[in-house]
Amino acid sequence: MGLFDSVAGGLGQMLGGQQAQAGAGDNPMLQAVMGLLGNSGGLGGLLQKFQQGGLADVAQSWVGTGANLPISAEQVQQVLGSGALGDIASKLGLQPEQAAGALSQALPEVVDKLTPNGQLPAEGELMATAQQMLGKLFG
Repeated sequence: MGLFDSVAGGLGQMLGGQQAQAGAGDNPMLQAVMGLLGNSGGLGGLLQKFQQGGLADVAQSWVGTGANLPISAEQVQQVLGSGALGDIASKLGLQPEQAAGALSQALPEVVDKLTPNGQLPAEGELMATAQQMLGKLFG
């Protein structure tokens, strides 16, 4: 099972009880998270937003190999801003507060799955993973 399948499967179970093999096309929340990664400059860019928002320790816990620290919907809203959150909410058919709540559950899991060794993947690996994800999303 590839990295994308692992992320998709884990999130599918967490975000709607879908089968472990569910792809992003079957999971609007996973599509939203992957879109957020793409619009933030990748995983590193997204983590930098959380660091700049005063949540460096929280974001680092998602990357590290220990337990993931929780994040509140309010913190997600503060870091992402109303524009990005509004776009995600609209794609999901949710109110921005609901989307922030869902993202507060999804983001720690996604970042954790994308950093299985406790560190950001090398740029080449990240590009390969991104290409694989795009292929799964649009292929």
